[in-house]
Amino acid sequence: MMKLLVAGAILSLLAVEAAAFTPQSSAFSRSGSVSLNLLKDESEKSMLEKALGRELEYKPAQADTDFARKYSHLKGAEIRTVGATFTEFTNMLGSPVNALYKSMIADLCGSTHLTVVCARFRRDPIWSLGIISSLDMLLKNYPDIDIRDNIRSCLFKANGMDESEVRAEAETVASWAKGKSRAEIESALKGEGGGPVATTAVATSGDEFWMYSRYFGLGLVKMMEGVGIEQNADDTYPVMEEWMGKCLGKPHYTACSDSDLYFRIKGKLDIMETMMKEIEIREKKRMAQRLEDKADAAIRKAERDVQFQAEKTAEAQE
Repeated sequence: MMKLLVAGAILSLLAVEAAAFTPQSSAFSRSGSVSLNLLKDESEKSMLEKALGRELEYKPAQADTDFARKYSHLKGAEIRTVGATFTEFTNMLGSPVNALYKSMIADLCGSTHLTVVCARFRRDPIWSLGIISSLDMLLKNYPDIDIRDNIRSCLFKANGMDESEVRAEAETVASWAKGKSRAEIESALKGEGGGPVATTAVATSGDEFWMYSRYFGLGLVKMMEGVGIEQNADDTYPVMEEWMGKCLGKPHYTACSDSDLYFRIKGKLDIMETMMKEIEIREKKRMAQRLEDKADAAIRKAERDVQFQAEKTAEAQE
């Protein structure tokens, strides 16, 4: 019986895949007629026909919804591709990225692009704090300091942002949160009082179509660090759940997942940093040993030269 069920499922999947290669009109008419005939209840047929009619009559930016009305002006707008952004980033950078960082830099450039080109995205100081602190963490051990700083600048420019403006926004939140208690930050996240966090919270809570992105959550993690919350996934999860859900009134699942990912990456980077320091210490010891060996060899050579000169002088005197 189980074999028959599996065979039936496979045949059904094959039928669906085969239908994808048939002309759309004939496939639609056959599948539509079959599905309608299978429905015995007239009300169900009527509902399905209405749904199909709505799909066929759909016109971009003309739906009768608040979302369509808000963003209808973007109909037909030309959206920049990830490839164009990455090409501009590469051209502006003008130097090769370290092999260990290539995939990470490509992911940063692509994910940031997909965030900022979305019509729902609105940059705010908490988001700016998140991206600045994330880049500082990820690029902390980059071998070449000049190229590291250039990577940051080019990443912002390629995505249509000014690094100095983003840093200034991040600094406003960092300065405001310095010395604040957890209760004060939670009050600000509810829109109470003044300051950049309260202003951001009011705008976020009042926007029905506000878009969460990873750096916003990481900005909240950075604020947790400032109020003394232990920096690990277990301690930040309930705080993130409260700040996103109860304070801002937004879903918290993605933000909690991003904070977990942040600490996993941070742990790996800490291990890598420890290994690099150990390698550096060993290399310094080897270099010191080589210099000591060279110094000993030079001293022995000098002693041999003095002895040889003394013997040569003695022979000349004889």
